[in-house]
Amino acid sequence: MFYDHQQIEKKWQKYWEDNQTYKTSDSTDKPKFYVLDMFPYPSGAGLHVGHPLGYIASDIYARFKRHQGFNVLHPVGYDSFGLPAEQYAIQTGTHPAITTEQNITRYEEQLRKIGFSFDWSREVRTSDASYYKWTQWIFIQLFHSWYNKDTDKAESIETLIKHFEEKGTEGLNANQNEELTFTSEEWKNKSEIEKEEILLNYRLAFRAETTVNWCPALGTVLANDEIKDGKSERGGYPVFQKKMMQWSMRISAYSERLLQGLKTLDWPQPLKDAQEYWIGKSQGAQVRFATENGETIEVFTTRPDTIFGATFMVLAPENPLVQNLTTDEQKTEVDNYIEETSKKTERDRMADVKNVSGVFTGSYAINPFTGKKIPVYISDYVLMGYGTGAVMAVPAHDERDHRFAKKFNLEIIKVVESDVDVQEESYDSKDSVCVNSDFLNGLNYKDAKSKIIAEIENKGIGHGTTNYRQRDAIFSRQRYWGEPVPIYYKDGMPYTLPNSALPLELPEVEKYLPTEDGDPPLGNAKTFAWDEANQKVVDTDLIDDKTIFPLELSTMPGWAGSSWYFLRYMDPNDDSVFAKKELTDYWGQVDLYIGGSEHATGHLLYSRFWNMFLKDRGYIEQNEPFQKLINQGMILGMSAFVDILRPHFKVKENSHISNANSKYVIVSKSDIQFINDNWLRLAEIKLKQIEPNTNSELDLEILKYIIRFDEIAKEFGYEDLNYNLGWNTFYDQFQENKHIDIKFLKGTSNDLDFEKLKIEGNPEFRDAILLWDNQTYVCNREVEKMSKSKYNVVNPDDICNEYGADGLRLYEMFLGPLEQSKPWNTQGLSGVYGFLKKFWNLYFNGDTFEVSDEEPTKEEFKILHTLIKKVLFDIENFSFNTSVSSFMIAVNELQKLKCNKRAILEPLAIIISPYAPHICEEVWNLLGNNWSIEFEKFPVLDESYLVEDEIDYPVSFNGKMKFKIKLAADLGKGEVEKIILENEDAKRYLDGKTVKNFIFVPKKIINIVS
Repeated sequence: MFYDHQQIEKKWQKYWEDNQTYKTSDSTDKPKFYVLDMFPYPSGAGLHVGHPLGYIASDIYARFKRHQGFNVLHPVGYDSFGLPAEQYAIQTGTHPAITTEQNITRYEEQLRKIGFSFDWSREVRTSDASYYKWTQWIFIQLFHSWYNKDTDKAESIETLIKHFEEKGTEGLNANQNEELTFTSEEWKNKSEIEKEEILLNYRLAFRAETTVNWCPALGTVLANDEIKDGKSERGGYPVFQKKMMQWSMRISAYSERLLQGLKTLDWPQPLKDAQEYWIGKSQGAQVRFATENGETIEVFTTRPDTIFGATFMVLAPENPLVQNLTTDEQKTEVDNYIEETSKKTERDRMADVKNVSGVFTGSYAINPFTGKKIPVYISDYVLMGYGTGAVMAVPAHDERDHRFAKKFNLEIIKVVESDVDVQEESYDSKDSVCVNSDFLNGLNYKDAKSKIIAEIENKGIGHGTTNYRQRDAIFSRQRYWGEPVPIYYKDGMPYTLPNSALPLELPEVEKYLPTEDGDPPLGNAKTFAWDEANQKVVDTDLIDDKTIFPLELSTMPGWAGSSWYFLRYMDPNDDSVFAKKELTDYWGQVDLYIGGSEHATGHLLYSRFWNMFLKDRGYIEQNEPFQKLINQGMILGMSAFVDILRPHFKVKENSHISNANSKYVIVSKSDIQFINDNWLRLAEIKLKQIEPNTNSELDLEILKYIIRFDEIAKEFGYEDLNYNLGWNTFYDQFQENKHIDIKFLKGTSNDLDFEKLKIEGNPEFRDAILLWDNQTYVCNREVEKMSKSKYNVVNPDDICNEYGADGLRLYEMFLGPLEQSKPWNTQGLSGVYGFLKKFWNLYFNGDTFEVSDEEPTKEEFKILHTLIKKVLFDIENFSFNTSVSSFMIAVNELQKLKCNKRAILEPLAIIISPYAPHICEEVWNLLGNNWSIEFEKFPVLDESYLVEDEIDYPVSFNGKMKFKIKLAADLGKGEVEKIILENEDAKRYLDGKTVKNFIFVPKKIINIVS
């Protein structure tokens, strides 16, 4: 029977939509299972076949859990704010909302075509005001919260105010920007503005001056993961370090909880390691060094036991102390260095361990234990965001400090015993003892550390402490297409809008660039001011600083909406709360989260932080958002390349043609190699007019090239190839491996469709010429990341049309283990498609649907239950590729047996349906079931069918196998020996010899020794 995948898939996709088959119930009477894919951003390019890999895996698991009787939440939505749509708006004037809507429509068409079992009724979009109303609400809760270290959780800011009213700062143990001290009376006597300024020091959402990654071309602050090699990932624009007033989130308050929480999660270890590194917990001491000019430099060090070896200090260039410590003589040099450092991102500074640079401030600090004056430098290897932005440098025992000391000829003192010459290289060890360290001499690392911390505290110059690398998260973007921050400013102080005013909707603007005054694009809005008296947004020109106040012009960062979307899916249409408590209690954590490893730190840390905060404030019960997480690998593309030569030509006299040499000649590497090897001879023949030797094969081959280049020159309208320039200039125009779109290959071969490339390819190829006319040009191929920029993208729509969505789903799983990257090969789909046709035809006799109610044989039951056992194991272990192999084996075996038994084929359809839902729905329907297969109970494994009744024993004589015999599995040695020795084949091989030993290993071998 013909397998019409297109008709079948359209039919069932319509059925699922019309019947809302995958709509999730809010009833809590069934066990729940929450399966989630990482929030997709809807780009204009749409999906390629690499994108659905994780979605297919999660969909298989969601369908399997429905078969097991779970109430499954498997939602979808879009992370729809962000830079790409805004950049397009700046270039074209098209509103980002229009572009975003178009992109989402395209994504949804593609996702539906692949047959995902999403509950589309729960779709959320971060750019919808009904969604970002609650993102703004969470921001307000963060603003009105502080972190109490004594209770180890966030609390309402009202409890902090109460503490101030009763005790001032006495006994306060809070996360804060800077340590403040005042009494309750002093607090009560402060003005409203003074109180608000103090509270900003403690709020979890706060505004402060921060060093940021500023991209002037994009007009916004960028996160570290939006920058690559000192440039914006989007557009490749330069990025600078700059101090700005920014909104930040106090994620640092949660560092220890974020670290400890990892122990409870079933996540890949590399991902946990990445988060641990990012949080960067280290224990040591905070130590204050006095300076000659009265300033104090505070440092955090994990090795206070080496303080006797501190011979200089280094400050981060952006440390505020730099200006106070820089002498007049050093000011120019210091300012120039700060300017240069501003062009590097923190990531670049951390990565560049080899290059040593720095400038002396002109000032000296005093080592509190040696009493020596030590010079104070600035250098970009010290970061303001880690510790205090200052280090005590111990060059003998730190590699970077050592390189710095060698470059600037600074003193190096050994304070940890070793045989290493510390004048030549640093030595870092915790297994040795202290030397040259006064009262620490002879002590091991642990004892020395305890003793020096005690002495530091005794001297009153510091204390032991724990430090974290993780910094507070910047929460401002100077862009248009993002969530407005629900803040207005009165007397320069920020105040939150009332909940009744939410959502604060994104206003219309005439242009998406910053204002002429340098304000963010929201400054262009005509209606974006807050009327406090009437509690509403009004025209901007009405601002009077008395009753009508300016609103915050920055928008929230891209990670704001994606930090809590998993909660909104639980209750997506509620306008009274972000999600009902009974529903968040029921759905709890995401049970399975699948997505890319690129979110190892940013998204996952921010989501965990917001989740913990909402737990602290009593809005949800679960500590962690995602219990099990899997990072799927990438599907790689097979890129295609051609080699390009752009020869230098002579321009004809009085010609209008320029010698731009921009015309492409497509060549092979072997041609270039031949010209390279024989350039001198070629030039002799051409320039010196030396007659080629007609008896020389080499000269005749060279002549071929000369003639062909002359022909190409005429085709391009030039006089001749300019051989006078020499080989080097000629070769400079050779470009290896220039990407071409894989659609310009002929069929599934590597042959270039040159005419199609000229007509449909990039304009630069329109006038291209093949070096040799009518040749078959074989493109170079290479496996790379699949991406539009590499022209190796395969559209899933094309695959669905030709091989079906079920074919695409099965093939992506069949390619290899989910977590591994693997190359795409369209040719491989034919095998999977062949399997689907075999499976389909099990239910047909020719063109007639024919399924028997006859009892299956034991062999048929064995095939079925072998498959059930394998698939149950594979799905729970996410080994989807081996399940597909097992499907193929089972169908082949059933086909050989000509099995058409209902008792086999019905459960077979259920087993395969999570992987290939369309075809299984169709055969389920043909089997007489007028309801969806989706909620049918997964077949129960019966191990009794897997027990062997008979064993096919190999029979050996003196260790050499001669024949096989089937025997009952429960026979003992005596019974087996009797049967074998009476067997005619055995008698023939024994040939009258006496049996010396009869070896019998049950269910394995029989060996007769004669």
